[in-house]
Amino acid sequence: MGSPRALRSSPRFMSMTKDARRQRSPPPEEPKERISWDDYFLKAATLASIRSPCDRLKVGCVIVKNNRLISMGYNGFLAGTDHRSIVRWGHEQATIHAEINAITDAAKRGVSIDDSVAYITHYPCINCFKALASSGVKKIYYQVDYKNDPILEDLGYGISLIKL
Repeated sequence: MGSPRALRSSPRFMSMTKDARRQRSPPPEEPKERISWDDYFLKAATLASIRSPCDRLKVGCVIVKNNRLISMGYNGFLAGTDHRSIVRWGHEQATIHAEINAITDAAKRGVSIDDSVAYITHYPCINCFKALASSGVKKIYYQVDYKNDPILEDLGYGISLIKL
């Protein structure tokens, strides 16, 4: 690096005023409050939704157990197939929903989602709700209302469905 004398005679040091040389760096900022686990995992679901090739609606789902993300999915086409939109009865037929992708990803890897929690960007359809319930998901958090069906509340299956 050089001697202290050489540093004091450097052009940078010499161009600074005496007051500037005395100034110290500002104190570190106060630590910001950490986001909650619910917000954290909902943001992860939102991030997953960005991968969706669907032009109509991008949905993401993460499945969590003991505050650890164990599976993730987004709505999209089957891997290795043509991305071809087929809409029937106002609903896309060629894509797999984010929730199903998350469930099947865990199943393919041999990961149990029993007693887990799902975080979904949008209110789940009845089929995804039933699939999550039969897979052992105990609580579902979602962010955006989307074709909410009151039958999910009637079915219940002992699952909490909570809008964040």
